[in-house]
Amino acid sequence: MKNRKALLVIDMQKGSFTALTPRHDTDGVVQRINLMAEAFRTYGLPVFFIQHDGSHSGNFVPHTTEWELLDDLKVEAGDILINKYANDVFYRSELQPQLDQYLVDELIISGCATDFCVESTVQSALTRDYKITVVEDGHTTGERPHLKAVQVIEHYNWVWKNMIPTKGAVNVMPHRAILDELAGTAR
Repeated sequence: MKNRKALLVIDMQKGSFTALTPRHDTDGVVQRINLMAEAFRTYGLPVFFIQHDGSHSGNFVPHTTEWELLDDLKVEAGDILINKYANDVFYRSELQPQLDQYLVDELIISGCATDFCVESTVQSALTRDYKITVVEDGHTTGERPHLKAVQVIEHYNWVWKNMIPTKGAVNVMPHRAILDELAGTAR
């Protein structure tokens, strides 16, 4: 029976965080993701680092600098690395079989970009009946032509809080509340 949480860290790759593609509160988001990942490992829960593989378009080609995870992210030997090929992490990737192997039924979602890969993954996970918690202060994006990055983040946090779930629930919580909940569950 599935009854386990997993942390998804989506597309925190060097190619998405350049001088030409600045992201809102990058250092803070990385710090909060690291805290979350450390807690998940402490409680024996899986941590998945998702990397976009854009080989078909010539971007984010595996083993190039832009494909690499940010240097400040703390990735450990037991973490699971998954390549993805579209905005939706589930699309033609190894994520679903890995989640099944670890008996995961609840996803804690973080990463970049809020309005692209994070949003697509939330929607896809929702239709797969996962319980979902988006880390309210653990995802980021860049400025858009009509909106500031912080407005995009606030908008999607609001959308996710107000979604009608399928079988699972959709929650949006700050990292500290998630950490407190994990600590309470572990007792």
